[in-house]
Amino acid sequence: MSEQRDRPAGDAAKASGEGPAKPGDGPAAGERQEKAPIRELLVAAAFDLFAEHGYDGATVDDIVRRAGVGRRSFFRYFPTKEEVVFPDHERVLADMNAYLEEGFAAPDPVGLVCGAARLVTRMYARDAEFSVRRYALTRKVPALKSYELSMVWRYERAIARYLESRFAGVSDGGVRAHVIAASVVAAHNHGLRAWLRSGGRGDAVTGVDQALDLVRRTWSGSEESVVLVARRDAPMWQVVQRLEQAWRETGPGE
Repeated sequence: MSEQRDRPAGDAAKASGEGPAKPGDGPAAGERQEKAPIRELLVAAAFDLFAEHGYDGATVDDIVRRAGVGRRSFFRYFPTKEEVVFPDHERVLADMNAYLEEGFAAPDPVGLVCGAARLVTRMYARDAEFSVRRYALTRKVPALKSYELSMVWRYERAIARYLESRFAGVSDGGVRAHVIAASVVAAHNHGLRAWLRSGGRGDAVTGVDQALDLVRRTWSGSEESVVLVARRDAPMWQVVQRLEQAWRETGPGE
């Protein structure tokens, strides 16, 4: 995910119930170049502690102590403890919205939203070990599962919002947009979770692509028609014969 916007440390701490940050906590204001390493240290420390003590057994204080930074640093990046488990989803959601906006007029809107879903796949595939560890953790912790589901809903809503705009002139555009969005998310999650359950073996994108291609074929394919002109008094067997011949000559998909 993208780095969270800086927020006053006292406000963040109050929102978390952890108490106000102490003077001197965290890096100096000008040390912006250290943000990425500190962020990674916090995530690594959190997952190590979750493995040792469980999610509920590790506090924010434990995490910052293990990472060797101050409390202010934690809340600069992660407003809540849940978000340290999902450090990349906000960035990918922003990337997805930008991708859909840039490709708004694409001739194949269903193909475009399938491409947007692949951004999520690539995020998981970039660090297979971390993704598998997170998957195992979210299976055990209801709060994390709920947070994950809320993120999935936000992805689906972004896709549906784009499709609603593209299908605005279609009578069933609203329904179609939401059905396709749900199909894309379901197909993506089916392929991704199969990869995660395998322990991250093989190529995550391949399984997801197979599922997304089914959605694309279902919703993007143009309906083929054959128009046949025949005399009103022509016998039905002759009409059918000519229709079959015309279909063979054009061939499906041509």
